[in-house]
Amino acid sequence: MQLPRTVVVGRGAVEEVQRVLEDLKMKGPVLLVADSTTYEVAGRHVHELLKEGFQVEVGLISDSTAGEVGRIEGLLKDKGCSFAIAVGGGRVIDVTKLASSNRGLDFVSIPTAAAHDGIASSRASIKRDGSTVSIGARAPVAVVADTEVISRAPYRLLASGCGDLISKYTSVRDWELARDRKGEEFSEYAAALSMMSAKMVLDSAGAIKGGGEESVRRVVKALISCGVAMSIAGSSRPASGSEHKFSHALDAIAPSPALHGEQCGVATIMMMRLHGGDWEMIRDALARIGAPTTAAELGVEDRHVVEALVRAREVRPERYTILEEVGLSEEDAWALARETGVVS
Repeated sequence: MQLPRTVVVGRGAVEEVQRVLEDLKMKGPVLLVADSTTYEVAGRHVHELLKEGFQVEVGLISDSTAGEVGRIEGLLKDKGCSFAIAVGGGRVIDVTKLASSNRGLDFVSIPTAAAHDGIASSRASIKRDGSTVSIGARAPVAVVADTEVISRAPYRLLASGCGDLISKYTSVRDWELARDRKGEEFSEYAAALSMMSAKMVLDSAGAIKGGGEESVRRVVKALISCGVAMSIAGSSRPASGSEHKFSHALDAIAPSPALHGEQCGVATIMMMRLHGGDWEMIRDALARIGAPTTAAELGVEDRHVVEALVRAREVRPERYTILEEVGLSEEDAWALARETGVVS
């Protein structure tokens, strides 16, 4: 299993990046990857902090596509870089993660938002041929999460991260179902760590709504723990089940899909109902946080939610979940979405 060797979380954590690299004995040219926004938010400052001790090259990306991964790989090779640093949100971290992994290099994760659990995981979500795919990669060798920087990001991103974390309530149930029905390999420790991450957020839902650095600290710690759970399991199983299949299906169907974590949160309400669990608890926690609980709040049409419920089984069909167990028809999907209040 691959786990981060160093994790620094707190106010001013980004000021520690030079020390972190020195402690890890990292040398040689480094490629700093960001997008145009996150470079201004924190990337430029990281560049200034490192330029005395490192030759720093900069690569700016525009999206989390396979093409961008290939371009960053090319920069790593052409500039002779020994490692990479990702300064940004999910797409920056995922592109850097996969590109550096493909080159056999380490990378350092410096998140500027806490929108999903890719901060410390060994999985990268990349857009390929019109759909989003999850690809195995290397976990970051270090995570430097500055709560002051992250707290300046729009609150919607933090709420999205909470939705992604709460979705572990159903992803772990799906994993247990696959173990019982299909004999799939199961890690009690990884499952427990993933559930602990979800519970941390659910129990703190009211406090998180206030925003600020303490809210960021709680969510970031939970996101890192969830990333570690995936590294322990050697797959995304502890963190991705029927709710993620729904989200990926909705990405392909809706003209303007919502944020990944927002969609996973809404899906968790419905998937928990299919599992026979306390779906109202999930809905109420998301509402307390200020995350979407309905199709209208996601900004998507009711019919797209229903279509995604029916088509979600086509996403990663080898991954057995409650969706494969029950086999929703369109009529069933409408009934489920209406009963849980996701559609009107």
